[in-house]
Amino acid sequence: MKTENIERYMNSFGRQVVAQAKTTLNYKKGGDSKLEDSIKFKVIEDKEGFTLQFFMSSYGQYVDKGVSGTKQNRTFKNYKGKVIKSPYAYRNAKGHSQPPSSALDKWVVKKGIAPRDAKGRFIKRKTLTFLVARKIGRYGIQGISFFQKPLGLALEQFGKDLLGNVKEDIINSITTIK
Repeated sequence: MKTENIERYMNSFGRQVVAQAKTTLNYKKGGDSKLEDSIKFKVIEDKEGFTLQFFMSSYGQYVDKGVSGTKQNRTFKNYKGKVIKSPYAYRNAKGHSQPPSSALDKWVVKKGIAPRDAKGRFIKRKTLTFLVARKIGRYGIQGISFFQKPLGLALEQFGKDLLGNVKEDIINSITTIK
């Protein structure tokens, strides 16, 4: 059977989810170009049918689903719209209770954060990154569901639209015998 319409639909579905995820990420996070650029999809055809795979930077799952802190649990909405506790968490253990301060150094510079102390002097950047890391470790990172929501919206339409494309492929595969 010819499967051109199904394959075209799967590609369209993947493009839609990726585009909406990038738009949501850009809106919610104020633009994170590395993560945004890493979001991709691939349609794979094998003997059992089609598989649609999505890819993104590894830290995308933490942004999408959030990370619970040592003092506060974080949640996210899955693709079905159900609020779920984040599967990721910082633990009360030495070396694991907060992100490394060095990871926040470029972020602090990019955001232009340069607070002053009570005497009006600038706080050292190393101190600032430690304080931000400690706050993240305690209160976590709220998940923004930038990927879950577009996936759920696309899946609502998936079954209805897919059947029409299967029907077209079947009709295109039928040959008349004279």
